[in-house]
Amino acid sequence: MPLTLEQLNAASPTEALALLDGLYEHSPWIAEQALAQRPFRSMAHLQHALAQVVRTAGTEAQLGLIRAHPELAGKAMVAKSLTAESTHEQSKAGLTQCTPEEFERIQQLNAAYNERFGFPFILAVRGPRGTGLPKQEIIETFARRLDNHPEFELAEALRNIHRIAEIRLGDKFAAEPVLGNDVWDWQEKLAEHSDPGFAEKGQLTVTYLTDAHCACAQRISHWMRDCGFDEVEVDAVGNVVGRYHPATEGARYLMTGSHYDTVRNGGKYDGRLGIFVPMACVRELHRAGKRLPFGLEVIGFAEEEGQRYKATFLGSGALIGHFNPAWLDQKDADGVTMREAMQHAGLCIDDIAKLQRDPAQYLGFIEVHIEQGPVLNELDLPLGVVTSINGGVRFVAEMIGTASHAGTTPMDRRRDAAVAVAELALFIEQRAARDGDSVGTIGLLNVPGGSINVVPGRCQFSLDLRAPTDAQRDALVRDVLDELARIAQRRGLRYTLEESMRAAAAPSAPALQHHWERAVDALGVPVFRMPSGAGHDAMKLHEIMPQAMLFVRGQNSGISHNPLESTTNNDMQLAVDAFTQVLRQLAEEPQP
Repeated sequence: MPLTLEQLNAASPTEALALLDGLYEHSPWIAEQALAQRPFRSMAHLQHALAQVVRTAGTEAQLGLIRAHPELAGKAMVAKSLTAESTHEQSKAGLTQCTPEEFERIQQLNAAYNERFGFPFILAVRGPRGTGLPKQEIIETFARRLDNHPEFELAEALRNIHRIAEIRLGDKFAAEPVLGNDVWDWQEKLAEHSDPGFAEKGQLTVTYLTDAHCACAQRISHWMRDCGFDEVEVDAVGNVVGRYHPATEGARYLMTGSHYDTVRNGGKYDGRLGIFVPMACVRELHRAGKRLPFGLEVIGFAEEEGQRYKATFLGSGALIGHFNPAWLDQKDADGVTMREAMQHAGLCIDDIAKLQRDPAQYLGFIEVHIEQGPVLNELDLPLGVVTSINGGVRFVAEMIGTASHAGTTPMDRRRDAAVAVAELALFIEQRAARDGDSVGTIGLLNVPGGSINVVPGRCQFSLDLRAPTDAQRDALVRDVLDELARIAQRRGLRYTLEESMRAAAAPSAPALQHHWERAVDALGVPVFRMPSGAGHDAMKLHEIMPQAMLFVRGQNSGISHNPLESTTNNDMQLAVDAFTQVLRQLAEEPQP
């Protein structure tokens, strides 16, 4: 019989400890301490309690936990002395069926890893879907993590141990994240479509109105119909729009969604997670024959990343009347204009102006998104409530000095453009850190025509400055530009500076943010509030209606815009559950 929370909460300390036996390899102290927090409100509450015990245990106890785990395909497996749980996991990943070459490679990696870190390599080999990772992926991950810093790798080992415990806990409770699995599977299937030049390499790239992009739109629209949406269309800019009607005709709609285009060689979850989570919720409403007092409009925005044309947020921007007709004449790298791409995709350019939404017809906009950062991962939290989307300003600039001989020009007589920019970069690092949530980046740095034996006379660079409020952003910009002027004057240089982008901060609407907070709390997960450093479609909709976002933890230290971007079926399930909670809360409110 599967374990239940009621049974665990009611058991004696000794019985409860026995019920949780085997979650953490040879480490019953973790469950023993976590059980002091009973009663547990949910599985997520229990998992967080377990993780917090490890988090506060100290380095020696953490190392003891890691060292209690067996090596992958190691001596314990060969001797058949693994625990039943480890045997099951290594078997599911095929590690008990290694070829001699695979086994030898894993043994080499085990030895190198132990020599570098002093503890065994830990990987949740059942993977983010729970069905087992391919052996080649395991070996590639093993080799990649050998390059990590020891402190980072210690944390990564613990994160994988918590994932192993989460899967084992699911086995004990017979708790299958059914909707999380469906959301996972939709994303995997959608990732089968990729642009030429990337698809052949196994890389995911979907840029605006390519054949792969159009195929994604068709897949999403077909899945929306299967989910029970009443209306589904691909609109005049390529957005996929699904509408689930309210119980009463004429009622307002809640808008949600995210983008389905990607950066080049990107991840599978950026944007797309925010389309499929509400789709799963609509499907469940449809299956139950249930209508809400408001309608749901789920949108797969066609373009957010600005990869093919210089028209970032084109999909969501069109909905607020911000489509610039001049964009139609832009050309991509192959000389194809946006107008030609739209015509090739069968879009009706004349209808773009009709896409603008009337905010009076909407309750607001909410968006689920993978965090794209390490914070939730480091805190062992699956969900985060967004307080504001950072405002940002970008500049392209050039520092201009004098190119001279690297051997004959004394250090105190140089007009070195690159050193000046390096000094500015260090100032930005210190100044942004002073605010806590501000960030500043020089992401592009180029010495045109540079040579190993020439003092740089020119240095081209970018500035990307962001903060949760416009006032905080503007103060950061002001201080950085003032420092830029001081550096140039002191070093006898001049510079050019061009502002290339300015976006206002988008603070979350208090009422909608509170709904997310209540939803997260209802799941038994601590409510963690955080700003979004990245831009999202929600910041465009913010210009005409209230908005609020929910972040979902990413694996691999939360990396995004990268093939390693990932999250788990369990965290996706929690996102669906939180979204369902928000719908329930809104349905209980008086409707205008």
